[in-house]
Amino acid sequence: MPAHIPTNNRPPFDPLLAQIADYVCDFKITSDEAFNTARYCLMDTLGCGLLALKYPACTKLLGPIVPGTVVPNGARVPGTNYVLDPVAAAFNIGTLIRWLDFNDTWLAAEWGHPSDNLGAILAVADFISRSRRRKEADKNPESRTQNPESNPPPHVGGYTVRDVLTAMIKAHEIQGILALENGFNRVGLDHVLLVRIASTAVATQLLGGTREQIMNAVSNAWLDGGALRTYRHTPNTGSRKSWAAGDATARAVQHALMAIKGELGYPTALSAKTWGFSDVLFRGQPIKLARPFSSYVMENVLFKISFPAEFHAQTAVEAAFKLHQKYFSERGCVEDQPQQTRVTGSAAAGLHHSRAPLKTLDQIERVEIHTHESAIRIIDKAGPLHNPADRDHCLQYMTAIGLIFGELTADHYEDAVAADPRIDALRAKMVVQEDKRYSREYLEPDKRAIANAVQIFFKDGSATEKVEVDYPVGHRRRRAQGIPLLVKKFQANAETCFPQQRVGKILALVEDVKKLEQMAAHEFVELFIT
Repeated sequence: MPAHIPTNNRPPFDPLLAQIADYVCDFKITSDEAFNTARYCLMDTLGCGLLALKYPACTKLLGPIVPGTVVPNGARVPGTNYVLDPVAAAFNIGTLIRWLDFNDTWLAAEWGHPSDNLGAILAVADFISRSRRRKEADKNPESRTQNPESNPPPHVGGYTVRDVLTAMIKAHEIQGILALENGFNRVGLDHVLLVRIASTAVATQLLGGTREQIMNAVSNAWLDGGALRTYRHTPNTGSRKSWAAGDATARAVQHALMAIKGELGYPTALSAKTWGFSDVLFRGQPIKLARPFSSYVMENVLFKISFPAEFHAQTAVEAAFKLHQKYFSERGCVEDQPQQTRVTGSAAAGLHHSRAPLKTLDQIERVEIHTHESAIRIIDKAGPLHNPADRDHCLQYMTAIGLIFGELTADHYEDAVAADPRIDALRAKMVVQEDKRYSREYLEPDKRAIANAVQIFFKDGSATEKVEVDYPVGHRRRRAQGIPLLVKKFQANAETCFPQQRVGKILALVEDVKKLEQMAAHEFVELFIT
């Protein structure tokens, strides 16, 4: 007889699965700051998606899986005329959002972009709103024929934008809190794992799922394991990193739809000995919950405002802009430094008020970049860069663009700009080193700094000041400075797709909180349809 015969008693759900379901079902969001931030996050995220429509590498992936497919009451894809089932719509929207690496960011033990979850949220909310409204209308077809404009009201049976914002806050929270102390990257797993978990939870709730159905769906999402980070790192960096979140949101909606149909869950998907997520993929470590779920993540989320750059490089590029303006630009004296920029060295006193003699790039001997440990692990690269996805995850490339051009746009990652020989010549002169303080303050809860510093040394023995930026403009500490710039960012992005008048109408709606939050979800989406 074997010494131990496993019992087959069905255990209760892992505590984390229950906590996620309880939060999604029962927690009431009361934070005005969270809703206010979510409102701007919704605006910004859609703007990032609209800008991505300029790039054929992205748009070739969009549309129905089978061309010509017609979906009654299907979800719409902003910036297009596609009408899709919610799984395909989630992929389309999620891919647009993430394509340019320009939407929001969350940095902790695990990294990620919580607004990726909007792919699932918007697809489901739009689909449900259209379907339920049609169902309500079909109950009284005679009245609809007599008065099609007033029956039924747009929000009847569906969701409002307030519901969308609530789902965003909760998805942000699930992804972000799980990221605080669980470094999935340490075992080679990609952060889109957390997009799938968060999107599955909120999508199941939006579809009308019960607490048990949410646990069933989320347990299946964990059982999927995780995508490998291979596509984000040298020498394999490629465009999958731009559609991986869309893939995660589509899978999440699929799990949610299956759970609503009664598909089983797996109670110890995380903790099962030998076969559970922790033992198989997380070196036997439990998944930790660093703090209770509330609205912390949305309140503290990081916006990418000034340029599309991997977030660990944002402050390096900002520092590079300042050095470009002072030493390499012919457009006059540098403007006042932003609030969170500091300079050190003998030239610091004159940075605000005087103009240094102009330099040329060939006078540079080396460029020192002082950064934090996470940046070194993710975006410190030497050697050839093979595609836009490779370039927007290279600290040296992004810093070089800032020093040479004094600006950074998505177009700077394309082949036409990358062919400029000055870029690789300058990259070859760069030295990247860790600053232990930066690494420490990156993880401190009361700071969450993302610091970088850049200093240039010239062949004649002279040097610039060391320009140090601790907090990017999208940080919570710079929110007052950042929100007006975020609005300008949306305006510029949206105007690549829509006329100014239409963009102005959307912006006016975003600023009218009551009107926006009461608007039916599908009516809001209609504002973004071509």
